[in-house]
Amino acid sequence: MAFIRKQRRERQLQLYSKERFSLLLLNLEEYYFEQHTATHVQQRGGQDERKIRGSLKICSKSVIFEPDAISQPIIKIPLRDCIKIGKHGENGANRPFAKANSGSISLIFNQVYFIKEHNIVAPYKIERGTMEYVFELDVSGKVEDVVETLLQLHRASCLDKLGDQTAMITAILQSRLARTSFDKNRFQSVSEKIHMECKAEMVTPLVTNPGHVCITDTNLYFQPLNGYPKPVVQITLQDVRRIYKRRHGLMPLGLEVFCTEDDLCSDIYLKFYEPQDRDDLYFYIATYLEHHIAEHTAESYMLQWQRGHLSNYQYLLHLNNLADRSCNDLSQYPVFPWVISDYCSSELDLSNPGTFRDLSKPVGALNKERLERLLTRYQEMPEPRFMYGSHYSSPGYVLFYLVRIAPEYMLCLQNGRFDNADRMFNSIAETWKNCLDGATDFKELIPEFYGDDVSFLINSLKLDLGKRQGGQMVDDVELPPWASSKCHLKCPQDFLQKSKDALESSYVSEHLHEWIDLVFGYKQKGSDAVEANNVFHPLTYEGGVDFNSIEDPDEKVAMLTQILEFGQTPKQLFVTPHPRRITPKFKTSPHTSSYNASIADSPGEESFEDLTEESKTLAWNNITKLQLHDQHKIHKEAVTGIAVSCNGSSVFTTSQDSTLKMFSKESKMLQRSISFSNMALSSCLLLPGDTTVISSSWDNNVYFYSIAFGRCQDTLMGHDDAVSKICWHDNRLYSASWDSTVKVWSGVPAEMPGTKKHQFDLLAELEHDVSVDTISLNAASTLLVSGTKEGTVNIWDLTTATLLHQIPCHSGTVCDTAFSPGSRHVLSTGADGCLNVIDVQTGMLISSMTSDKPQRCFIWDGNNVLSGSQSGELLVWDLLGAKISERIRGHTGAVTCMWMNEQCSSVITGGEDRQLLFWKVQY
Repeated sequence: MAFIRKQRRERQLQLYSKERFSLLLLNLEEYYFEQHTATHVQQRGGQDERKIRGSLKICSKSVIFEPDAISQPIIKIPLRDCIKIGKHGENGANRPFAKANSGSISLIFNQVYFIKEHNIVAPYKIERGTMEYVFELDVSGKVEDVVETLLQLHRASCLDKLGDQTAMITAILQSRLARTSFDKNRFQSVSEKIHMECKAEMVTPLVTNPGHVCITDTNLYFQPLNGYPKPVVQITLQDVRRIYKRRHGLMPLGLEVFCTEDDLCSDIYLKFYEPQDRDDLYFYIATYLEHHIAEHTAESYMLQWQRGHLSNYQYLLHLNNLADRSCNDLSQYPVFPWVISDYCSSELDLSNPGTFRDLSKPVGALNKERLERLLTRYQEMPEPRFMYGSHYSSPGYVLFYLVRIAPEYMLCLQNGRFDNADRMFNSIAETWKNCLDGATDFKELIPEFYGDDVSFLINSLKLDLGKRQGGQMVDDVELPPWASSKCHLKCPQDFLQKSKDALESSYVSEHLHEWIDLVFGYKQKGSDAVEANNVFHPLTYEGGVDFNSIEDPDEKVAMLTQILEFGQTPKQLFVTPHPRRITPKFKTSPHTSSYNASIADSPGEESFEDLTEESKTLAWNNITKLQLHDQHKIHKEAVTGIAVSCNGSSVFTTSQDSTLKMFSKESKMLQRSISFSNMALSSCLLLPGDTTVISSSWDNNVYFYSIAFGRCQDTLMGHDDAVSKICWHDNRLYSASWDSTVKVWSGVPAEMPGTKKHQFDLLAELEHDVSVDTISLNAASTLLVSGTKEGTVNIWDLTTATLLHQIPCHSGTVCDTAFSPGSRHVLSTGADGCLNVIDVQTGMLISSMTSDKPQRCFIWDGNNVLSGSQSGELLVWDLLGAKISERIRGHTGAVTCMWMNEQCSSVITGGEDRQLLFWKVQY
């Protein structure tokens, strides 16, 4: 995992530079201000006087001396434990914190920490009792300023109230930042133009580092106030791939920048002092990125995951990122689920549902008896009530898992100590059992359990993590029996591989949406959370506390500390049930009919079906290579509908000029022109057998034209206003109208010469609140989607004539709608320029993309879209990549309708310019 790689890289850099100091030696919420080359003088003036060269670090709550010799321990003296600070040699009997004219700094204190002796990471050694340390600065002229700074910081550390301490240290920090600015000499180029400069802090796990942010037309810079770990951090804007706003300490102050697509750890995480500074910097970088990469939303990732283009692991990483989870913030570290429940068997059977954890329940609800006790307490608890007294993710839990690879983080969090040996991460099975049975243990996992790096399971640093009650030393993590190599030895690589296999298994793929509902979705809050037994402490939720309303600084600091240590619930990403993944056994072949299904069942025809699907896939893969082959102007007004005979020779079109035209592709000549009334025709279709063309009209009627007899065979007067769109399937006509209805008719076409009339019966009437502008059927004709004048998309169950979902997803008229080949999704376009993808099962809007002009019509294969724009262009959209792949010049006015052949290799478009354009895919 990225976090582990980052720690290993930092450790290698420390070994290379021989620097042992890190910000992790500071207390939580402590700042490192400055350093001075100095000598620690021991036994000054005596025969045993020793001088140890090193670096003196001035921090907001402590003084740290790092000797150059790694055999010597780092010395940390808390300022709060100081009795006297001054120049050595002064007479300070009556003025213990006064200044004098001596050349050395003297600290008299009653407690000191010794850290990393011989560069070994181990619990801090503490020495108590009154003692004096003397430090000689190489630059003697700095002594006066250093003593003044230490006296000021000492006063802050000794204030009784924590809030007052924080306020005074913050004032000192802001004063230092105000006296400095970004060093423009650090620019990569003299031609760079500065756009913004402000104060901020660089955030890494458990610590922050104050400094100055500067952004130019080509680079983002951060210059630490203390010059640590390097004088300036520089990121080229051209390398940026993702940027996220973050909550930091429950405040909207964070910004995280990634130069990679899939890495867990960012290149820089900044915390600003003012939300406006954060927003201004975000806007500048986001505006820059708009011209380079597409922004991804939870819905766009969901669509990719549903269709199998993202693994379960990748999807969870993306959701964590979008929900403010970051490996730089241990209170909001990415959270992953336990998926395996069997840690005892010698073999792991991923085909057995019993192997897996119930993903529809939080960890706290997996044990029925424990849950009953928790619910009893919950019922008796005064408001605000909560079921679980601890969270499923917190800094302590993260470092519980990572202590072997990040021991210094654990020491930082726990004041220089490791946890009790029996409470350490000793065994996978023990940890799982405690999560099931423990009274206060409800933790989930972290991404490392599904990664490739086994180092967090192995004590490769040979850390002394203590001795358990049974006498055994804490060493490597004990693995389950099924994690074994070919030699039947416990194998951490095998454990991770099988954990990954379990995460990507069919069972988890079919149930992962249930866990997402709990952690990122609609069961996270409110009555749905109560019903799902998923209620945590109010302080863990976004918006659970209003910091601006808390006036008492002590209360504010205490509450913030509690929140950061307790852990935080992810930002809620979904407010409706999350759709399930489309797993292979649920997949439906595109455009499946009962006839095709019977053919597919026949062994002799299976290869033909496969070849047809292959040709469609090939065509859509090359849809950006669509080329114009021919064009004809046969109407006097905008073209509104296109239908083509099965052999492709005859093209039928309708227009606002009130005519139905029949055009021959072979002779390239107009063969017929029919007018039913003086009102515009809105759409047309060919009935099976290519004997009858149906046209809908603004005069409220539907006309049936017999090709063989060359006349209008029948007229259906079925609406009270213009008919906007018609569909036909299995002897049923579906008509949409501006009279706010969609009507379903049963009808038998008049095929015999002697039969004059069609017989129509009204089967159903689907009522809407406003005009219906478009409709579409799914392949099986069991579902219908309608789009209205006011921007609502409605999904109907035709078997019961009931409304399944009503989604107000456009701010203007819905131009066109269509189901995906497998009927899992609906795509809609609107006058607002949006392309929206809706999950049919849940009615959730799962993807939305915007174009500069409305897309009036489209065809899609579930992943890619070919749309006709108001501008006259044809646009090719990659829904999974959330981008426009190609713009193809076409009409001189809006594209109003389009048709594609079954092989997806030929396209015909009609437009407001009265033109018919004939296109072919080039391979």
